[in-house]
Amino acid sequence: MSDNRNPSKFMKLLRKDWTAASLFLAPSLIGFAIFYLIPFAMGFFYSFEDNTIDGKFVGFDNYNDLFASGSFRKAAVNTFLFTGISVPLIIVLSLFAALLLNQKLFIRNWLQTAFVLPLVVPIASIIMMWQILFDWNGTVNVWLQSMHMDRIDWMKSDWSMGVFVIVYIWKNIGYNIILFLAGLQSIPKDYYETADIEGAGRLHKLRHITLIYLTPTMFFVVLMSIINSFKVFRETYLIAGDYPHDRIYMLQHYMNNMFLSLDIQKLTAAATSMVGCILIFVIVMLSIERRFRQFID
Repeated sequence: MSDNRNPSKFMKLLRKDWTAASLFLAPSLIGFAIFYLIPFAMGFFYSFEDNTIDGKFVGFDNYNDLFASGSFRKAAVNTFLFTGISVPLIIVLSLFAALLLNQKLFIRNWLQTAFVLPLVVPIASIIMMWQILFDWNGTVNVWLQSMHMDRIDWMKSDWSMGVFVIVYIWKNIGYNIILFLAGLQSIPKDYYETADIEGAGRLHKLRHITLIYLTPTMFFVVLMSIINSFKVFRETYLIAGDYPHDRIYMLQHYMNNMFLSLDIQKLTAAATSMVGCILIFVIVMLSIERRFRQFID
């Protein structure tokens, strides 16, 4: 009798927990569905129609027109170039900073505050600071002129991509450092003590202990860095405007301009294509991470 009652009590408690969890999650799920999931699903269907009102199914015609567009190809190349440059840089720099902060330094608290501070700085202050630095009459050009060098119109030249790589790294490096620090502190100290007893050097411990057990965190940081690289449009738009220099004309600029011109078909096709590329990459990264976990175990 007692064996039969225990499972039933467990199932009742489980149902109560699921009910309570569902009630707490319902507002967030409803908000996510209304503002994200349903609009994206509608946009996905619009990308296969010739009009948003009483539209007819046209298959992949909208995508063919999209890929034939020179402005879209330019935006796509610039976006993937920006991601390909900024993400590896921020991974290396944030990992180095995390390894440094994981040591016993007398300025450790100051450095942690300095790295995390950009996360809480308002966007208006960020834009003002970078405009002061890279304006035609900005601080950087004053320094160049003081060294008898020509001024550079940073935001209207090929240097503009480098400027926004710096902005992206400065804004997001603190978040990556926090994640790497959490991963470093989760590695058991026994591994390092054993390696010290066996006479292993710092490089050996870094390669065979730190980087190996930090790999799951590395996968997550790479994914978050790629996602954050697609959010740099806000800074780019506020600094350079609707139609910036060709080098920093991103996919988000293209979609914003299509929205302003009410070209919903190209807008939805571009958004679907971008989400599809990100989703494929995320699936590949998660599958690699899963296989790596199985290899480690």
